[in-house]
Amino acid sequence: MLLSLKGTFPPAILALADGTVFLGHSIGAAGSAVGEVVFNTAITGYQEILTDPSYAQQIVTLTYPHIGNYGVNDEDIEADKVHAAGLIIRDLPLVASNFRSTRTLPRYLADAGTVAIAGIDTRKLTRHLRTHGAQNGAIVGLAAGESVNDKAIARAVAAAQAAPSMSGLDLAKVVSVKSPYEWTQTEWKLDKGDGAPGYGLQIAPRFHVVAFDYGVKKNILRMIAERGAQITVVPAQTPAAEVLKLAPDGVFLANGPGDPAPCDYAIEAARELIETGIPTFGICLGHQIMALALGANTYKMKFGHHGANHPVKDLDTGRVSITSQNHGFAVDEKSLPATLRATHISLFDNTLQGLAHTEKPAFCFQGHPEASPGPHDIAYLFDRFTALMEKHKTEATNA
Repeated sequence: MLLSLKGTFPPAILALADGTVFLGHSIGAAGSAVGEVVFNTAITGYQEILTDPSYAQQIVTLTYPHIGNYGVNDEDIEADKVHAAGLIIRDLPLVASNFRSTRTLPRYLADAGTVAIAGIDTRKLTRHLRTHGAQNGAIVGLAAGESVNDKAIARAVAAAQAAPSMSGLDLAKVVSVKSPYEWTQTEWKLDKGDGAPGYGLQIAPRFHVVAFDYGVKKNILRMIAERGAQITVVPAQTPAAEVLKLAPDGVFLANGPGDPAPCDYAIEAARELIETGIPTFGICLGHQIMALALGANTYKMKFGHHGANHPVKDLDTGRVSITSQNHGFAVDEKSLPATLRATHISLFDNTLQGLAHTEKPAFCFQGHPEASPGPHDIAYLFDRFTALMEKHKTEATNA
């Protein structure tokens, strides 16, 4: 038993759809949660992971054994709520300590109504998922005074087996904003110049970017704004004609959860906008939607890529970057049309990581280049997007 859990947390059950069961301790809200169980290999960034909308209807296993040691704060959130269906960890440390911390991880999970389990063998669970593939599961966090019994375990297994498959599931329109809004916040700095830490504000934008919200992360918007853009964020189902009325200098296709194939509204809008020649940049789900819009196919991966330590090779330069990843679907390289070329590949499994249009100023990347959480190696893609908008705007002015 974990020293940090003795006499403090009630029991919990993790059940997979194939009948595999793990017993541990409930460190979040009491109750149950179902979703696709995946594993993430990042060492830090649990708060960013929990609030990433790309994890909607997924239960996240963190492979690093000690989670919660620096607490949580009100700034490191990627959305306004926890989107992960549940959390699985090995060890909850005794002490949470960081100068920015405002709450402990268990308090944060309880406040968010998020079910979580600690004290299980996450190495065993990860090996199981790698061997058999990501699958649905259920976490049952028992209330204080309750105990695990065969009936409770059977209910957990049944709940896991009844959960919907991620294949064919359109979640982009579920997590998307319902109405447009403006975004001007820029990146976080320890010292903004006035001696205080925090986020900046873009007050002199050079570009106007329209961002489709399929589950966009806040730090992606911050990094676009940092490079001189005022951003109008629009709902996932916004037609291309409505975007064109906003006269954007660039279009951004955001990250998001679920299967890209059912997102016909997003695929059609992306196709129309790319054809206009407006610079277009896609990330994660946006990468997959761009590929589908241009005639490629996508497929469900065995266990996906989730972590902050994934090596990716830039095929144009030979540069290898360590990247942050979070996706369960990929673009099929064999299906690429003549108008799309591969720009990046994963050095883990050679799956496609980046694409560029051969005739239009449109490109996309599978990982999360804003690095929340993760390394900053691939942030140059935001500079590439900015350069395309600069060129497009100059050509329009001189035309």
